[in-house]
Amino acid sequence: MSATVDKVITGSIAEELEIEAGDEILSIDDTKMEDMIDYNFLCKSDFITLEIKKKNGEIEVIELEKDYDEDLGIVFESAVFNKIKPCLNHCIFCFVDQQPKGLRDTLYIKDDDYRLSYLQGTYITLTNLTEKDKERIKRMHLGPFYVSVHTTNPELRVKMLRNPNAGKALENLQWLRKNKIPFHAQIVLCPGYNDGKELDRTLSDLAKLKKTVLSVAIVPVGITQFRKGEKLRQVDKKCAAETIKIASKYKRVCCSDEFFLLAGEKIPNAKYYGSFSQLDDGVGSLRYLLENFKKLELPKAVNKNLKIVLATSYAALYAVEKISKKLNKINNLTTKVIPVKSDYWGENITVAGLITSDDLVNSIKNEKCDFVVIPTVMLRPYSEDFLDGNNLDYVKQKSGKEFFILKNNYSMSDFIDYLWSISD
Repeated sequence: MSATVDKVITGSIAEELEIEAGDEILSIDDTKMEDMIDYNFLCKSDFITLEIKKKNGEIEVIELEKDYDEDLGIVFESAVFNKIKPCLNHCIFCFVDQQPKGLRDTLYIKDDDYRLSYLQGTYITLTNLTEKDKERIKRMHLGPFYVSVHTTNPELRVKMLRNPNAGKALENLQWLRKNKIPFHAQIVLCPGYNDGKELDRTLSDLAKLKKTVLSVAIVPVGITQFRKGEKLRQVDKKCAAETIKIASKYKRVCCSDEFFLLAGEKIPNAKYYGSFSQLDDGVGSLRYLLENFKKLELPKAVNKNLKIVLATSYAALYAVEKISKKLNKINNLTTKVIPVKSDYWGENITVAGLITSDDLVNSIKNEKCDFVVIPTVMLRPYSEDFLDGNNLDYVKQKSGKEFFILKNNYSMSDFIDYLWSISD
């Protein structure tokens, strides 16, 4: 890996310097960089010297004067420029191990890198954290991090992560507290393992770390039809209700939306989720979407008859149906919600980010509509590719439909802007 340019922001310093996709930033001020952390630190200067290897192999050295905080406008292929720290665990619930062959190569990567946790919010277990890593984290005061805790019971954590180093979880979390490095915690709940009394123990231990723990997200284990080996139980109604009850005893602890849906309980109000700090883990995403929608002003009518399909996951059905009812009050507009059944993964997988192209096609191909609205999470970032390797053109061809891609997974503001553009 290297600091290879993926794209350059229009109107940026990098564009003025004629830096292009495929170029490699070798150093800044004669310092080689390991990752975006180094890059961001070295760019904080009025004067910098860039050493660039052009994609034709030529080396250029550019001396640059800029504002102290001014960004160069470079988007790199990866946030890590050297080797990503791999995951050394073999978790009983690992989703990567439950995937079939033939998907995008990136879906089989198992990373456990504190740098990606800091830069991109990915979850780490801290089982491969070295003393050198700790020294850098402490020196640069990096954080917050996103930590997959699962349990603070050492023996149980070793069993669940199948790694002898996993039992040091609480020790590492206490090190973060000692050095005033905050973190968000995640617990993947596996019935029969870390639920019930074990969950209570974990939450009690985390509570003792006080405000070093910014939030705790509890999410249900995901089980696909491709799973092999040790059998796991799905979270059911009883387990979901019990988990919600246990979590309610502690501050800054939230269950994901799926628990409330499984338990047959109402989605909590916005106050329950605080700052919505773990949205991408499905914690508060439905409430956040509904709260954002309430703030949008809707037109009274559109200037042509429109029939629109809102294609969604079963997990988001609760919120999208409420939104659809409000949209249908707009004159000349008819919306229909179609939940996409996951034949590919199996009925237990219900989130939009795992919807495949053929499952989407099969769900909408017989619907009569002007176009289909889908969230951007169905596609790979900065592309029109689905996780099974097919792209949006493939879906258009197979379904005979046109599409409106929502730019934000938690807002329909761009769709409402479109409706205003064709309003009476």
